[in-house]
Amino acid sequence: MAAALALLGRAAGLVTGVRRLLRVPGGGSAEKSFCRGISSDERPKRPLTGYFRFLKENHSGFKQKNPEMSNMELMRKIAGAWKALPASQKQVYEEARKTDWQRYEQQLATYKAQLTPAQAEALREEKRRRLARRRLFKAKRELTVLGKPKRPRTGFNIFVSEHFKESEGISPVAKLKQLFDGWQKLSDSQKQPYLQLAEDDKVRYENEMTLWETKMIELGREDLIRSRKQRPKNKSVETAKQAETAKASSHENKAKLKLEKSEE
Repeated sequence: MAAALALLGRAAGLVTGVRRLLRVPGGGSAEKSFCRGISSDERPKRPLTGYFRFLKENHSGFKQKNPEMSNMELMRKIAGAWKALPASQKQVYEEARKTDWQRYEQQLATYKAQLTPAQAEALREEKRRRLARRRLFKAKRELTVLGKPKRPRTGFNIFVSEHFKESEGISPVAKLKQLFDGWQKLSDSQKQPYLQLAEDDKVRYENEMTLWETKMIELGREDLIRSRKQRPKNKSVETAKQAETAKASSHENKAKLKLEKSEE
């Protein structure tokens, strides 16, 4: 079971994605800028590469011939067919891309010429955010491949993972809202087992991180090592409990805000 905050993020992201797909009013600032005239959806689309033209043209045919294949297997088969394609046949797809690229550059110049300074800035900001998301995704994927340990869960995370399946509600957001309300109603003594499990998970995380960082140093990836400021300091038992309680409260507040935003 995924951690509660991850579920909250996915639920909120799903709502946002559906709103954008259906163009529901109330989008982001860039969307508001473009709704006054030119929409970012009107921006010319970049031409497909030769391979993706081949994929689009042949996908249905490969699917009919190999109905038992999964999508992943089918993609591998098509990629293999493209790799084995004679250079003369690949050139046909590449020439089509070049022709479309020239048309794309002309359309893009016309599109940009229609933009007001505010719309042009909104477009640049939209591009910056898109590139930032892409870099973040790439960085997270690299850490996953390198086997970076999962961050420790909070007491609230553990409570949600334990009760998520049995909670009522037809959507993840509805279930999380019910669990959030249930967590808030727990007494300190009822929360204590979950907070203790969270403390144990912090120990697990620190041990795994120590081993992982040693491995990263051996691989020459010192850039992934935490700074001294990021590393936890030794605390007394009482101080650690107080810190965990404060942290749990902070996570509760963040979860509440995410739930409220997802319901808007």
